[in-house]
Amino acid sequence: MDIETIKTPLLSVVIPCFNEEEVIGETVKRLNAFCSELVNLDVELIFVDDGSHDRTPELLRSFAAEDSRIRLILFARNFGHQIAVTAGIDAASGDAVVLIDADLQDPPEVVHEMIAKWREGYDVVYGTRTERPGESAFKRATARGFYRLLNRLSDVPIPLDTGDFRLMSRSVVDTLNAMPERDRFVRGMVSWVGFKQIALPYKRAARFAGESKYPLRKMLRFATDGILSFSTKPLQVSVGLGMLCAALALAGILYALALRLFTNMWVEGWTALMIAVLFIGGVQLISVGILGEYVGRIYSEVKNRPLYIVQEYVGFNQAGPKMSRSPVVVYK
Repeated sequence: MDIETIKTPLLSVVIPCFNEEEVIGETVKRLNAFCSELVNLDVELIFVDDGSHDRTPELLRSFAAEDSRIRLILFARNFGHQIAVTAGIDAASGDAVVLIDADLQDPPEVVHEMIAKWREGYDVVYGTRTERPGESAFKRATARGFYRLLNRLSDVPIPLDTGDFRLMSRSVVDTLNAMPERDRFVRGMVSWVGFKQIALPYKRAARFAGESKYPLRKMLRFATDGILSFSTKPLQVSVGLGMLCAALALAGILYALALRLFTNMWVEGWTALMIAVLFIGGVQLISVGILGEYVGRIYSEVKNRPLYIVQEYVGFNQAGPKMSRSPVVVYK
């Protein structure tokens, strides 16, 4: 009787990087320690350099030359965190894929618990932050408010206080790879696809070194992408504001007519007129702006440009990554 060869499952760990030279050495060290503790599981580490301006690509090349488990995806320019995450997911060939940032705020050691849940049959194991040390009260408050606002507006329930730190099964990854949209909000997309999901509470660590890559401007843009990608309720809000303005305008007209027809008093100044004009004008601009955001996304989609451009793939075999949306494919 022939003995059937049992293939060891493969875990792909995707690590997006942008100007991480101060922390990348420690990140690789912690990930190597994590890999050494794995049992009956092979691993590949996919670092996606998102157009760094410091020595991050150089350091990653040196690590890849010493460790065959390390693969590199080097972008031609900065495309943004969510696109870098997408490129890593595209290239991953594992039976399960883990997303983790390079700043070590999400401890690699927690992935062991995610793997245990995956082996129990869960397709998505997402980290839920119980503590956020090292972050300002303003950032914690705005993040808390954003997740709750997003959940109220979204047509799909999105878990509160979660980032992109998660493990996904091959079925979920293949489904994500079939989703072509450009304005990507990965954690929302993972919620949208469904499958069997579970939360894993963990304590987030303070950033090991360097500074946050999400200043207020980028956070606002990220929040906009999250809301507009998973909800049409802002359009409904603009309609509601229009109806409110119409009702107030009608009340004002009736009031002015009553004063003119039944009293000897009527408005002679400009105050009421200016208030009405400014109020209605403001609502109109808000509504046009909301509509413009949706139209802008349609414009971006119909151009059908590549989602990202890869300057170079390092560490992949001759067959290349499992999938790539880049028209330029260079392997070394």
